[in-house]
Amino acid sequence: MSTTTSHTPPVPEGRPEGAAGAGTRPARLIQNETTTEIPVHLLFRDDPDPVAVPLRPAVVGRRQGTGEQPRHRRPVPVRRRPLPQVDPELAERPGRVLPGAAGLLAGACGLTGCLATTWWAGLLPPVLAGALCLPAGAGAGLGPAQWAAYAGAGALGICGFGGLARGRTGRAWVLGLFGRYRGTVRRTGLLWVNPLVLRRRVDVRLRHWRSEAMAATDPDGMALRVVVMVVWRVRDTARALLGIEDHETYLRECVEAALARVPVEPAGGTRGGVTAAGDALTRLVAEEAGGVGVEVFSVQPVRVEYAPEVAAVMNRRRIAALDARQRASMLSSVVDSVEDTVTRLTVRGLVELDDYERKVLVRDLTVAFCSGRAEPV
Repeated sequence: MSTTTSHTPPVPEGRPEGAAGAGTRPARLIQNETTTEIPVHLLFRDDPDPVAVPLRPAVVGRRQGTGEQPRHRRPVPVRRRPLPQVDPELAERPGRVLPGAAGLLAGACGLTGCLATTWWAGLLPPVLAGALCLPAGAGAGLGPAQWAAYAGAGALGICGFGGLARGRTGRAWVLGLFGRYRGTVRRTGLLWVNPLVLRRRVDVRLRHWRSEAMAATDPDGMALRVVVMVVWRVRDTARALLGIEDHETYLRECVEAALARVPVEPAGGTRGGVTAAGDALTRLVAEEAGGVGVEVFSVQPVRVEYAPEVAAVMNRRRIAALDARQRASMLSSVVDSVEDTVTRLTVRGLVELDDYERKVLVRDLTVAFCSGRAEPV
């Protein structure tokens, strides 16, 4: 490539700089302007393929007043936040208990120790000593040794008899010591439990609860009053009693929340009725109540009725729908009967009918059948 540098000649005096002739080159605005000449063969040389540069798609919004349609974005699914879980370390485990015979034996030993100490101190009445076949007491009096024996025997008797508990079928004891969960006792019969622990009884039997009339809606958004039957039981006693304030109140509120989300259709509907609603309610309530140790088996609506403010209107609408269905069913059966009658008459050759006579026969048969169906039974 060659470069040629040219300088602008001086402008003659008396002639303006921009007054160049038609055949002359116009004066340059920059006095030291340079001109570069590019050879022709360099303009048509084969260049290598350019490297593709990845470009990010531009975000184009809708411009107001241009009539452009907005781009339909893919809807983002709304993810439901998981329910907060109870302390994972809080789970039911068996508590340490002893058979009731151990408590009885310890209590008997304590009582015997108290009697022996009383005899040792010489305070046992002679009549009682004779009944127990004991010799006359030494009469040592109440000294430090006697008081220590009294304390030990009394503590043993209190612990033995005070720790006795009776386990019942379908009931459980939740044990706690100084605010810490120590286990659950599901055994039955006479048991001995540490008398220092706090015992709370919980019912673990299969239970059912019939709710009061709760607010709900049907698939069309009309207000309903629904009574549900809930079958449930306590599965994890530790979470049910210690992980939540009141598991029965929590279950009732879970049922109310599920009714607010699941539409309930009155009986006789065409969208599954109360069966589909019951399955959905059972699934939702079991999912929400399972985290607190409550196992839900069934949540079924047992009574569904419209709210008082819309009951009259909905009853009239339901009666009208039933009447329309009955009329449609009756008309279909009448048309089928007329068609079957005319077909049999013509196929068997009993009558020969032209178009006009066929229409008249169909009309008369239709009127006769409709009149017969409309008569009260």
